[in-house]
Amino acid sequence: VQLQASGGGLVQPGGSLRLSCAVSERTVLSFGMGWFRQPPGNEREFVAAISGSGRTTKYSNSVKGRAIISRDGVKNTVYLEMNNLKPGDTAVYYCAATRYMNIPEDLDFDYWGQGTLVTVSS
Repeated sequence: VQLQASGGGLVQPGGSLRLSCAVSERTVLSFGMGWFRQPPGNEREFVAAISGSGRTTKYSNSVKGRAIISRDGVKNTVYLEMNNLKPGDTAVYYCAATRYMNIPEDLDFDYWGQGTLVTVSS
């Protein structure tokens, strides 16, 4: 499975963005997908995930209510939309995939893409 994240950039506080993760070799409808981020000087942290069926989503408390994870089976792409962005959202964002349909309880994903940098600053 290959994952290609894109959509990062400079965003003003209060702004919005949509990150994309293009998936190859497998359909996004057959396994769970997630987004993680690594703020400068900090460890990577979980942001959001969606099950292969799409019926289950999970969000970190830091983005709950401001983020939506979704996927497009035709484009084989997973998205992360975030609004009301804060400087604390500044990070390199990574997409990830699991081998299974469900979101792993331990958030241990199997495949990782390269990151895309999001900077929230005025």
